[in-house]
Amino acid sequence: MERIDGPVSTSEALAGIGALLDAVDAPARALATDTDRLALLQAAVQVAGRCTALAQALAGEVVQTEAAEHAHGTGAATWLADSTRLTRREASALLFAGRDLAALDRLRAACLAGSVLPQQARAISRVLSDLPDDLPATSLAQAEDVMVGYAGQFNSAELATLSRRLLDVLAPGVADAVEAERLEREHELAIRNRHLQFHNDGHGTTEFRGSLPTVDADLLIRIVDAHAAQQKRALEAIDPHQSLPSRGQRRADGLMALVHAHSRQALAPNHGGDRPRVVVLLDYDQLRQRCIDAHLIGADVAVAPSVLRRLACDADLLPVVLGGESEPLDVGRSQRLVTGPIRAALEARDRGCAFPGCDKPPDDCHAHHIKPWWDGGETALRNLVLVCPHHHGIVEPGRPGQGPGSRHRWQIRLRANGLPEVVPPRYVDRDQRPRQHSRYQRRRLRTGNPDG
Repeated sequence: MERIDGPVSTSEALAGIGALLDAVDAPARALATDTDRLALLQAAVQVAGRCTALAQALAGEVVQTEAAEHAHGTGAATWLADSTRLTRREASALLFAGRDLAALDRLRAACLAGSVLPQQARAISRVLSDLPDDLPATSLAQAEDVMVGYAGQFNSAELATLSRRLLDVLAPGVADAVEAERLEREHELAIRNRHLQFHNDGHGTTEFRGSLPTVDADLLIRIVDAHAAQQKRALEAIDPHQSLPSRGQRRADGLMALVHAHSRQALAPNHGGDRPRVVVLLDYDQLRQRCIDAHLIGADVAVAPSVLRRLACDADLLPVVLGGESEPLDVGRSQRLVTGPIRAALEARDRGCAFPGCDKPPDDCHAHHIKPWWDGGETALRNLVLVCPHHHGIVEPGRPGQGPGSRHRWQIRLRANGLPEVVPPRYVDRDQRPRQHSRYQRRRLRTGNPDG
């Protein structure tokens, strides 16, 4: 391979990397020795880290310059998720990492050079962010140098524990007092950063992750473990010789036992006008068969959809019979706010924010009037769409005389099949080609129905 003398542009470098990867002779690796394979993997990890660092640096520049807002008319996370097929969470993580690197010149240079891996960079940036705010700039620069040096010895998990060691280097005379203050800050940060996220992997499993202050987490752990222990004792009483679920499985079962006990006692507060329920999409025949199977009606009984729906609702199943007459889904101009039945049908249709690239669930979305209420728009399913608060501001048309006109804003509308699509302004796409959320494309693939 020819040596490159002198700098090349970022676009040329990326194109060259892509071309080289296209030209890799994979079958030739069949003759590689074990030592060769280990060396190749080690080199690939380092190159991948450098490419990730470049992507993060570019993401930081996009955030700093607000490039997505200027060129696309929406936030960087939305644009990145829509244009690269990343999830919203993955896009946000990349942008946050880029923002952190943008503020740490030495760390960014080390990542781009390959001496610090992206995972190590995340740990280092977290440790540096935990330092006291009143440290002088020279101490902060020294701290960054020290942590970059430590990256040659420690992995990301080990780097994350070096806060106290860093204080001993920077301020040995006051390390104890500063460490006590750090612990207080950590507790406040734990409270501020508490979160719980759910992610459906598309294969029947929902993953969740989050963080809690340690004291609160200990309480949750004790309650979950109590339910898990109760179930373990029950299993052992039935058959002491049977194999038991793993500790992790027992904890998962304990958490669900806690949830089911909470649900049975109806302890959850109202949400969206009703207690939490599972919404299931069923046509009339499916709903009737479900009621027959549940012995709610006889097989030879003809029942109106509204009666079926009431029977199923009493059994804590809330079917949404789209296109049926069991609920008045349009309230016209009689009221502005969306009714419970309309909201249920809207959530069943849109499944979350309709703006491409956004993964906000229905609970986090507003019911947006496509034709505004103030302009004569009806509160009807055909004039409503779910959008999150951020994208609500992007698609909400301004009143006459207030702000830029519709030619400068994204527009949202329903297709003939009733599913939403958005139309970009001309400065984003001169042809204003409509765009639709990928979840509606996946729905067409699953059902085989070109109309969704």
